[in-house]
Amino acid sequence: MPSMSAISVPAERVPRQRASRKEIFGWAMFDFANQAYTLLIITVVFGELFTTVIVGDRGDNYRLANLLWSLALAVSYLLVVVTGPICGAAMDFSAAKKRFLFISYLATVVTTAMLYFVTPGYVVLGLLLIVVSNYAYSMGESFIAAFLPDLGPPQDLGKISGFGWALGYVGGLFAAGFTLVALGEATAENFERIRWVGPFAGGFFLITAIPTFLWIKERGTPHSLPPGDNYISIARARVATTLHELRRFRDLGIFLFSLLFSMAGIYIIIAFAFIYGAQVIGWDESIRNIMFIIVQITAAVGALGFGFIQDRIGAKITYIGTLLLWVAAIIAIWATPEVTAFLNTRLGLDWEAQHLFLVVGCLAGLSLGSSQSASRALVGLFSPLEKSAEFFGFWGLANKLAGVGGIIGLGLLQSVVGLQASILLCAVLFVIAILICLAVNQARGQHAAEEWEVRRNSMN
Repeated sequence: MPSMSAISVPAERVPRQRASRKEIFGWAMFDFANQAYTLLIITVVFGELFTTVIVGDRGDNYRLANLLWSLALAVSYLLVVVTGPICGAAMDFSAAKKRFLFISYLATVVTTAMLYFVTPGYVVLGLLLIVVSNYAYSMGESFIAAFLPDLGPPQDLGKISGFGWALGYVGGLFAAGFTLVALGEATAENFERIRWVGPFAGGFFLITAIPTFLWIKERGTPHSLPPGDNYISIARARVATTLHELRRFRDLGIFLFSLLFSMAGIYIIIAFAFIYGAQVIGWDESIRNIMFIIVQITAAVGALGFGFIQDRIGAKITYIGTLLLWVAAIIAIWATPEVTAFLNTRLGLDWEAQHLFLVVGCLAGLSLGSSQSASRALVGLFSPLEKSAEFFGFWGLANKLAGVGGIIGLGLLQSVVGLQASILLCAVLFVIAILICLAVNQARGQHAAEEWEVRRNSMN
């Protein structure tokens, strides 16, 4: 694969300038802020609270609770699938990315704070608030990602994206670290304290995302609505055009297809990793807290480190390498109880599965941060500036469609064979994603985006 510096850029194409450090930092602060939601609500605290306390074990080893949690997340992702590309097209046409981002941000803050009112037995209220809050949060992910191509030239996007993910995991470390210390464990006995996790996550997001809206710039040019049209009709027409033009962006299409499978596996891990630790590994609260810290630190290192690596060796190779790390991590997650028993028998040790699981957490953390950063940067490389929000709308669509399929698949599978065996589904998904991604040509994909920009500029 040729290096990025070797890719010829047409003379007519206006080079992308690197944004100021303040703007890049403001953009990255949204990742810092929204990690309070994804970690405290989806991954670490509320997911476990919902399955073990709000719904509880109804004589089925939490299988119904896990299934309901899967369905709530899947519905929210399905809503993103339906509305994401339309919103992306509307943002590009009206140059309103910042406005859409602000609306999703406020909706996430309010509905997350309302999780305080979800008490044991209030299953329907909990499901409704998770659907709405996770939908708003997920839309915000796509909206903030659409600013990435504006922040620098192609050779810098890996570092910028990696910086955002790394800062996000630092934010998660602060938010969840405080929660675990101040609010305690997700148990029925501690419910009156831990129920404040929703208001705290919402408040953290509300305050720490302020720099984003102060410093990020809206660089698009708004277009006037033609007579008889509205933003919905314009958005539909642009989406239809983009779907037709995807033939010119073949490598983007192939990559998004690969992303369907890799993100399905990642969303399963995000939604069930700490539930797995509680139900299969049976960890103590102290081990759970240590695992959280390990994952945050290694994920930040992975996002930042692989961001620099991918600007040297290419985003495609980096992306495939991170998926190979994921395959190894999933096999290790599945095998932890059996490997612990084997080592204890053979070597006369007295280890517990939860202690070996901490080692596995390092591998999972490196995989988590690096794979998501690489995928976002690759879409940025394949996106013309004027279609960035629209293309990242499709990136969001692929992510959430993957979430729908992966989480429902895991939910149904675990209801039959249990959570431990069903986690191997993730390894299968990552292998399929690797095989599909082998057909992606990064240089060709970047050249297609550059050619589109030249053709667009010549028409104006």
